[in-house]
Amino acid sequence: MKTVHNELVRPPQELVDAFVAMTREYSPSCLVADSTARVGVIGGLRPVKREHKIAGPALTVQLQADELVDCLPVLGTAKPGDIIVVACQRSPRLAMWGGLMSTLSRMAGIAGAIIDGMVRDVDEVRDLDFPVWYHGTLPRRCPAITHDGTEPLQTNVPVVIEGQVIEPGDIIVADENGLGIVTPSVAQTVLDDTRELLGRENVIRDKIIAGATLHELLAEFGAL
Repeated sequence: MKTVHNELVRPPQELVDAFVAMTREYSPSCLVADSTARVGVIGGLRPVKREHKIAGPALTVQLQADELVDCLPVLGTAKPGDIIVVACQRSPRLAMWGGLMSTLSRMAGIAGAIIDGMVRDVDEVRDLDFPVWYHGTLPRRCPAITHDGTEPLQTNVPVVIEGQVIEPGDIIVADENGLGIVTPSVAQTVLDDTRELLGRENVIRDKIIAGATLHELLAEFGAL
């Protein structure tokens, strides 16, 4: 794999802030997925803590499955609020994320990490309260590299996780349900849809609590 380090073009901060605010709601990834806009979704990755909910721009990392190395170079370009997304074809050979990477990321203000592969030090990561989504655990870590520009690692390139393409700068919304992937070009549509969906669901929920029957709800709203 040829080494590539591209600059990340981030979406406007006001868009990112609006999605971060969405994480205060129930199941923000589901809200995103219900949008009329074309939104990507990913399941199968689990968070170290069920209560973790994050949103932010994707800083992507592509690793080679048969030559895994650590991801330290990415921290040189990451900015507060970024979400580090690591793809490696879900290799089961080595853990590519652990306690020290989480500590460094937390101190740098990184919003979280999405690891489509193995991680370790899960108890330490959990105690750090640093949000990480991962496929599985393995005690053996990736080898350290010299970071001389020849490592088999690419940053800010399109990556694929579970068949879903993630472009650098896509807005990630992650919770225990999975991930929503929002391209900046449709972000405002997604936000508008989400506000409408939230208002509708809150009205329906209040009516259910007040004793409305399913027949009454369907008659008023057409579908739930």
